[in-house]
Amino acid sequence: MFGRRSTSHHEEEKNPEQITSKVNELKAKLGPIVGRNAIYCSDACLKRYLVARNWNVDKAKKMLEETFKWRSIYKPEEIRWNTTSLENQIRHLVYLMENALLNLPEGQEQMSWLIDFNGWSLSTSVPIKSARETVNILQNHYPERLALAFLYNPPRIFEAFWKVVKYLLDPKTFQKVRFVYPKKQESVELMKSYFDEENLPSEFGGKAQLEYVHEEFSTLMIQDDIKCAAFWEQGEKQHHIVNGYSSAVVAPE
Repeated sequence: MFGRRSTSHHEEEKNPEQITSKVNELKAKLGPIVGRNAIYCSDACLKRYLVARNWNVDKAKKMLEETFKWRSIYKPEEIRWNTTSLENQIRHLVYLMENALLNLPEGQEQMSWLIDFNGWSLSTSVPIKSARETVNILQNHYPERLALAFLYNPPRIFEAFWKVVKYLLDPKTFQKVRFVYPKKQESVELMKSYFDEENLPSEFGGKAQLEYVHEEFSTLMIQDDIKCAAFWEQGEKQHHIVNGYSSAVVAPE
């Protein structure tokens, strides 16, 4: 249920040769990269950080180095399904992000988020401190991963929470947020334009009838955990002799 890939204005300004030049310039600024950072720093990854910083190489370098520090401490690639809990919601969110990225189709860099507000209330909402930490992680350590965020049927009382949270978002992220109200025809058409009705669950206006079975879902997530571990293990072996540079290629838009 991924949304259509959105192309930012900044990406449109760069042709493939310019993109490659900027990526190579950022590589040179960073110098040799070793270990898991080398696996993380594919050319597509470097491009995302450049886009997030409006192609400013120095700012992209600083942003990426902050991510290196965060990943070395947080170790998101080591979080597993049976070690997370909904009580630690931020860590669980990071786990889900890493899992989603692992399963993106080849060549796809962004995803759309469909956020269900059923049962939401101010009493069950996350504290502002947690919201700030969440926004910081998603914006600064997963840049340009969001195509669009659909907030599905938020209650009127959410407006008070949103008035605070929206100021934590950078302008580019803010522009990617869409409010969806199932009783409004405009919202119905919006969902149809971004999601395949046949695969979209009925509770979101689609035709798919899905049933959540925890045991089956857990089995799938554990399989993904095995795939994740293999990905990083294999990557470390490959990058051990590549002098710190990823061999991934930037796919021009």
